[in-house]
Amino acid sequence: MVASQILGYCRPGFEADAGLELQTRAAEHGFYGYFKAERLSGFYLFECPQSLQPLFKRLALTQLIFTRQWLQVLAHYDNLSKDDRLSDLTDSFAELPVISEVRVEHPDTEDGKELSRFCRKFTVPLRQALKQRKLYQESKGLTCLFAFFVKSTGCYLGITPMNNISPLPGGIMRLKFPAESPSRSTLKLDEAFLTFIPEKEREERLRAGLNAVDLGACPGGWTYQLVRRGMFVQAVDNGLMAESLMDSGQVTHFQEDGFKFKPRKKNIHWLVCDMIEQPQKVARLMAQWVSDDWCKEAMFNLKLPMKKRFESVLECLAIIAEVLPGKLELSAKHLYHNRDEITVHLKKQEK
Repeated sequence: MVASQILGYCRPGFEADAGLELQTRAAEHGFYGYFKAERLSGFYLFECPQSLQPLFKRLALTQLIFTRQWLQVLAHYDNLSKDDRLSDLTDSFAELPVISEVRVEHPDTEDGKELSRFCRKFTVPLRQALKQRKLYQESKGLTCLFAFFVKSTGCYLGITPMNNISPLPGGIMRLKFPAESPSRSTLKLDEAFLTFIPEKEREERLRAGLNAVDLGACPGGWTYQLVRRGMFVQAVDNGLMAESLMDSGQVTHFQEDGFKFKPRKKNIHWLVCDMIEQPQKVARLMAQWVSDDWCKEAMFNLKLPMKKRFESVLECLAIIAEVLPGKLELSAKHLYHNRDEITVHLKKQEK
């Protein structure tokens, strides 16, 4: 069977952005197709006349900004028997390689969440059915099997290489809001650090004692993440900072315009920024800080317009490349705790 569809999960409302991005990236690798997306469905389908299996070897999920998880579609069932869904799905088992992990998931929508209990219960029987047919070997398989339910009787069955999936259920990182933080925006930076900084490098790159700058800091949601890791922060904002952060002794507040502020010393490791400004303007400012060696790493949000969001992202990335023409480490993702924005991590590539 020639696999000609990829299904991608995304935040509801961003289906067209995620589909257009995959269509664009696939074309760069010689796979020419088109996407189909229903608004607020929480997923999209990319179709191509050629097999898409090789694309998973050429394009990494981490290179896609708006897609949380993806799978190569093997079969679509629209009218499964409520009494015996499993028997219907086993019709496609002949297409399967050896499976090392099974995930039964649903869209991140209100309707999808009503399927969560069923999906959890269905995982074990599906895994057992694979074991009975000697198709499941946790230690030896290289492929994850997805059963993506869009309704109680509707499901997409698909596979993805284990080395090219999100390890998170649904591609979603769920974090607990710390009560001592002055704003919920703190979760954005926490998720960004956990997403972009490899676990083995966090102890060094997020260590206590580092100097940081937070542009547009008030009331201090992002500053809180720096302070709790033991960093010393220059918080730049004309507004007021939370007293709890000022009492820490780790924060110096500069009531200045973030676009005009300049650090007194070139000893800043982290620059973070969540300012509500035109994304192109923020992208240029962040790239300039890195270019001028005012910081070693920058983590920032780009607030996107309601329309042509992917095109706006491409424009911002082009601005960064213009300001920083050398080799860069640049990653961007529409994180779970983001809304109409993406988070970008930027640093010069180590020589």
